[in-house]
Amino acid sequence: MRQHRTIHRLFGSLLLVVAAGVSSISAAPADAGPAPAASPRPLGEIVPAPVSVKPGGPAYAITAGTRIRVDGTSREARRIGEYLADALRPSTGYALPVTERAGHDGIRLELGSRDSALGAEGYRLKSSRGSVTITARAPAGLFHGVQTLRQLLPAAVEEDSPQKGPWEIAGGTLTDSPRYAYRSAMLDVSRHFFSVAEVKRYIDQLALYKINKLHLHLSDDQGWRIAIDSWPRLAEYGGSTEVGGGPGGHYTKSDYREILRYAASRYLEVVPEIDLPGHTNAALASYAELNCDGVAPPLYTGTSVGFSSLCVPKAVTYDFVDDVIRELAALTPGRYLHIGGDEAHSTSHEDYVAFMEKAQAVVARYGKTVVGWHQLTGAVPVKGAVAQYWGYDRTGAAERQQVVDAAKNGTKLVLSPADRTYLDMKYTKDTKLGLAWAGYVEVQRSYDWNPAAYLEGVPEEAVLGVEAPIWTETLTDSADIEQMAFPRLPGVAELGWSPAATHDWDTYKVRLAAQGPRLSALGIDFYRSPQVPWRTE
Repeated sequence: MRQHRTIHRLFGSLLLVVAAGVSSISAAPADAGPAPAASPRPLGEIVPAPVSVKPGGPAYAITAGTRIRVDGTSREARRIGEYLADALRPSTGYALPVTERAGHDGIRLELGSRDSALGAEGYRLKSSRGSVTITARAPAGLFHGVQTLRQLLPAAVEEDSPQKGPWEIAGGTLTDSPRYAYRSAMLDVSRHFFSVAEVKRYIDQLALYKINKLHLHLSDDQGWRIAIDSWPRLAEYGGSTEVGGGPGGHYTKSDYREILRYAASRYLEVVPEIDLPGHTNAALASYAELNCDGVAPPLYTGTSVGFSSLCVPKAVTYDFVDDVIRELAALTPGRYLHIGGDEAHSTSHEDYVAFMEKAQAVVARYGKTVVGWHQLTGAVPVKGAVAQYWGYDRTGAAERQQVVDAAKNGTKLVLSPADRTYLDMKYTKDTKLGLAWAGYVEVQRSYDWNPAAYLEGVPEEAVLGVEAPIWTETLTDSADIEQMAFPRLPGVAELGWSPAATHDWDTYKVRLAAQGPRLSALGIDFYRSPQVPWRTE
């Protein structure tokens, strides 16, 4: 993992281009220049692509008199309205009061749609001269609709100082809901530590593209990043360094709760990972008794993998596992808890199988659903377990078949192929950051694959969703993360959200090109891939 580590489709794509009104710009050169100020963004020119778009009628303009009207019976609707107002006020300069008073004008956020097709995360956006209305069955859908509204406004709306309008949203109706329920991004905070503020910044970026899971890789050989009261040296000592020998760091329980709160406010569920039984040098260095020989190794600041292992036969190992999972489960309201399981090269197969059986039972004891890297399928996944596939083109047929067989037997899969979705892979040989063990991953390669058909033989219903992990051996701050995540992250987000019929590189790259000015306005220094005809506003 870190060694580190059709006719129907074309028809659907053409429908999207026509509906979105972007066919006229698909051949635009990279320096096409700003669009006319009086022309609002086409209704379907967003990422991820929506389910359906029916353009038509006059645009809605946000003005100094605009109010944001919310459902007075829902505290969450009110909070989403305030979130939207906070996003729009700095650039527009307008007051944008949030009110629970009913009215037919302004920006209207409405819960209670009876359209079952919208599900828990879908929404409908209708724009006309007098108002723009977002309706949803549940708050998450309302929030996702707000992200679409942001993308339909000029990119300058993301600036934090007053900008020149107009602030128009094209007329018509857009209906949207996700393809997959599990749309995730992983942040490795173990190789290099990232502050609460840096994690929050990434959460905001994920939310814009309707990602709904944040997988936090909280432990590895180079650092233990979460306070565990019953084993305090894990964080105090095991978290005291990072790759290259920097000072490291860890999250207190209060820090972790703040990350959880912030993620929940953006409708992301946090999936914490404690990597076991390998990738455990930070724990082994912190407590000698976790080692079979009773001798603690030194802290590790390199990037090799596969050399560490908990002592499977020792009873204290399971006291440790129980305590860590118990405390982490008590902190985490989400349903999933990730126990790693990858690259346990220093653990015998027999010990690995025995350990994973016991570790999975502990996760179940504390009411969580097990997630593990796909090596979990080499043991015996418990009923309901989720395996995260990170293989790539050179992954052996036997290993792939092991995953396929598990999926046929009921194990759900989250797909994270390393040569498609690992955001730390270099774009080209000239990329300064990142690694290349899975090959170079340009923007088109990252986008142009189908999760439903990726692993031959896997039942389509076994695919729970997709994830874009970012490992941080070479990444030290938010700027590094953003250079590697963007513009590949939006493509993975689209694979998770958008209907298969919309999947087409030639139309996607045009919509992605329109995201360039928005990313710049958000202060994201993204990789300007030559594969994309980048636009300016």
